[in-house]
Amino acid sequence: MCLLLLLLVVAMSSLWLASSQNGLGCESSCGNVTIAYPFGSREGCYYSPDFLVTCGQSSTGEPIPFFQNISRNVVITSMTPSKSKMEIQMFIASDCYNRSGPTRDQFAYLRINDFRVSTKNRFIAIGCDTHAFINGVLGNDTISTGCISSCASKTHITNGSCTGVGCCEIEIPNGMSSFTMSIDSYRNHTNITDFNPCSYAFLVEEGKYNFSSNDLLDFRSDQKMLMVLDWAIGNDTCDMVNKEAHSFLCKRNSVCDQSYAGPGYRCRCLEGYEGNPYTEIGCKDINECESKNHGCVHKCNDKEGYYECSCPKGYTGDGKIDGSGCRADQSLVIKIAISTSAAATFLLIFVTWSYFGLKKRRLMILREKFFRQNGGIMLQQRISGDGGSRDQARVFTINELKKATNNYDESRIIGKGGFGTVYKGVLSDNRIVAIKKSKLPDQTETQIEQFINEVVILSQINHRNVVKLIGCCLEQKSLYWCTSSFQMAPSLIISTMKVSH
Repeated sequence: MCLLLLLLVVAMSSLWLASSQNGLGCESSCGNVTIAYPFGSREGCYYSPDFLVTCGQSSTGEPIPFFQNISRNVVITSMTPSKSKMEIQMFIASDCYNRSGPTRDQFAYLRINDFRVSTKNRFIAIGCDTHAFINGVLGNDTISTGCISSCASKTHITNGSCTGVGCCEIEIPNGMSSFTMSIDSYRNHTNITDFNPCSYAFLVEEGKYNFSSNDLLDFRSDQKMLMVLDWAIGNDTCDMVNKEAHSFLCKRNSVCDQSYAGPGYRCRCLEGYEGNPYTEIGCKDINECESKNHGCVHKCNDKEGYYECSCPKGYTGDGKIDGSGCRADQSLVIKIAISTSAAATFLLIFVTWSYFGLKKRRLMILREKFFRQNGGIMLQQRISGDGGSRDQARVFTINELKKATNNYDESRIIGKGGFGTVYKGVLSDNRIVAIKKSKLPDQTETQIEQFINEVVILSQINHRNVVKLIGCCLEQKSLYWCTSSFQMAPSLIISTMKVSH
């Protein structure tokens, strides 16, 4: 029973500690400032007293977070645990005079342990009779540094430039912790109080202050300047700390920052994660693919802690814009080339076949038209009505006549007349015939019927003094008359003839 109770207490303690570090049950904000572990506003919510945040009120009643000692009114403006940084409003040291002598002398200080003055700050002094100092703690030593500014008038002062005339500026030593700022005068601002009665010194984040010559006369010493503090955990470095201990603050998806060389240690989220590395659920995966600048050529694939770029099928490479990108596979290039060539060849064949097929069909339709127009149907009916007589006329096609005359070769011409030209022809059965190509004009329907009657009659005549009519062709535009007489022959005459060899 005692053992069970002890385990329950340990479990509850661990749960309470985790809840504290995750901000559960602790104030998560004060005004516009987010309070995140190791900072906290009450006991159990912060790592150590140095990380105490007091949530007070401004003069207008608005909640405002103060750093550690509320009596000093050091206001916190922002906290960034992921970068181990905090921005505060720091006081200004001043030293004022009139023609009678000193009127006000004010110095500024800050006592901190786990915090360091960031090297992003600059120590700046304003005045024309000014000697400003900053005394700080660096490890176990005390250091002192400062700058001097002296000028008898505003003649050589340049606005926006802090180069020693009216304004001087120095960098901050790395690792300095607690400090005090003080300021002094060599000649009590004698002869310059009309344009510069006071000297001022302050720490400010680089780029947050722009010098103006008007500040020599009208600079509010009660205002506060924004400065940055760096912080670390404890005194042990990453190599010294026990990373397995429960007190080790670098939690899931975070590591101890080896690049930090100061006292104590810092945590940072692993690459591909962001958030507060000092809490269990602080560092969360970054979805790099949601950014428009993810750097992928084709497709971005988010993974836990990182992302990958992929190429489409048939392409190789890392898929990154600044990498090898996506290149088509050689086999794909060959396939595309072959496919393109095959498609082009097929298209050419199809177009050619279509062209000649269409041309042939049009020619067939035209020949069919002329055949009907020139009485071909009538002649076929008359021929079939004779019961297949051996003396019946034969209807030839244009192609048969072209083949018989070798496409009307001029060497085959055996005679010419007013009504046409006669060619020597050789039929497919090797019979030698005379073929007359007529020049007669178009005939009327009555003339066509007479022509068909004559073809039928002449084809039946078989006399030694009359040239035998074999047949005719009706597939051309002109009407063809077929007779045994060359002078009265139709447009195309096919007759046997004797040819001496």
